[in-house]
Amino acid sequence: MDRKKLPRGIENFADLRTKGYYYADKTMLIKELLCDGALVSLFTRPRRFGKTLNMSMLKSFFETGADKSLFDGLAISREKDLCAAHMGQYPVIFLSLKNIEGSDFESARKRLWNVIREEARRFSYLLEKNTISDFDRDDLQSLIYGKGDLEDSLRLLSGILFHTCGHKVIILIDEYDVPLDKANQFGYYDEMVQLIRLLFGSSLKTNDYLAFAVLTGCLRVSKESIFTGMNNFSVNGITDVAYDEYFGFTDADVFSILQSYDLTDHYDTIREWYDGYHFGNQNIYCPWDVVSYVRSLLYDPLAAPENFWANTSGNEMILRFVNKADLRTKEEIEALIAGGHIRKKLRLDLTYNEIEKTTDHLWSVLFTTGYLTQSGNDANGIYDLSIPNREIVNLFEDQILEWFRHTISDDTSGLTYLCDAFANGDAAGIEGYLNTCLSRSISIRDPQGKSKTENFFHGMLLGMLDSRGYIWRVESNREAGDGYPDIIVSCEPEGVGFIIELKYADNQSMLEESANSALHQILDKNYLSCFNGKTIHQVYGYGIAFYKKAVRF
Repeated sequence: MDRKKLPRGIENFADLRTKGYYYADKTMLIKELLCDGALVSLFTRPRRFGKTLNMSMLKSFFETGADKSLFDGLAISREKDLCAAHMGQYPVIFLSLKNIEGSDFESARKRLWNVIREEARRFSYLLEKNTISDFDRDDLQSLIYGKGDLEDSLRLLSGILFHTCGHKVIILIDEYDVPLDKANQFGYYDEMVQLIRLLFGSSLKTNDYLAFAVLTGCLRVSKESIFTGMNNFSVNGITDVAYDEYFGFTDADVFSILQSYDLTDHYDTIREWYDGYHFGNQNIYCPWDVVSYVRSLLYDPLAAPENFWANTSGNEMILRFVNKADLRTKEEIEALIAGGHIRKKLRLDLTYNEIEKTTDHLWSVLFTTGYLTQSGNDANGIYDLSIPNREIVNLFEDQILEWFRHTISDDTSGLTYLCDAFANGDAAGIEGYLNTCLSRSISIRDPQGKSKTENFFHGMLLGMLDSRGYIWRVESNREAGDGYPDIIVSCEPEGVGFIIELKYADNQSMLEESANSALHQILDKNYLSCFNGKTIHQVYGYGIAFYKKAVRF
């Protein structure tokens, strides 16, 4: 079978269609937009859910001189009258604001001017048209050189296109909220809000040359902040039923791509790892994840699923959220990781400078950006929230471990005490310190089994023991004796070595038995023999059992 290439990271619709890539057909979005009739439509979805590709698809369909063959065989091509009336009939202004950032306002403003200049340059061919007036020619040249009024630039470009081409203009703005996010991070939020409000106001509210506009972003920014006075303005977020199947993969989309590559046996795994989002009435998968995993399977049929979506950014939001956690919030995070639900009143139209004022707002942001999903809500805006899938559970666990390491690393006197206790065979001291640490932390209770939880505690101890730096040699899962102990530590300056074997108990009453089992494993498999021949005169074996926030030796 001649299979299509997988479009991992391909966001240009024309490239995708002309270069042999697989495409999950979302073209009926075009019909719904036209039937809706909103002057301005805003779509908010998490990152990597196909927003940019959809915007590129809209541009390819509506723009003057469109290559109609790009849509051959797709759903929209069956709408003959609609295609005849709208395909290739409009000048299209297409801006991506995803790179509008800077350490200060002037730097960000310059980047925005450059994006608009580049878009104006796409229309430089109009300078040679007989239909362009001298005034419009001068204005277009000014835009190309980044001169004039930035706040009015899109309306001015719309007027030039309308006068020269004879049709009203479609404006597409992708990642509209990124400049606000970056401005909030670097401390010039108010200036950027004012700039974006004026730019959008002139181009989207008081623009007689506008046919309609579409914007996309991750967050629904409060209407009062930048969309003031827009009456024909439609907001479509992850809770709305309208357009709910057009961003992300539906179950049918996933089954279709698996059939195309003879991978339907992996459906259940993909559903466990990458499904779980609820947009409107649809169950939605992250397309980035699905395509990435299918690609891995084509290279290696035994490939395990990975955290593809979670690894496409630093996920600082999760870490900031955990850092702000009080006791109640920690308990709620524990419930989520264990597969449970929490109920929260959410605000879906925050401004960026409000996000971190309270933990309640962070719940709202975690929901709208894809870290949490909902299984229902009531009339008061209270939502049942949960972690959507296995991938995001892993992300929470990994970020919590990072937070734990960071918190513990600040406790230098405590770490010194712990390391000394290990080196001196002080089991009671080790147990007491670890119990104190865990009582302040968030416990991990993995619903998929014990191995992930053991890995969490394993990583926690490695981070603690690494605090001694190069003086101690700390090794993980290295061969020793007749097996592979969890942790081997050689303290040659002190002449001490020790083995740590970890077990996660099934319940509180099993702690003693699990600790004994870990110790017997060290002895039965002769792990301590790895120190033979070294300048080490004292060796210890530590069998350690964990259950939730309790430790036993």
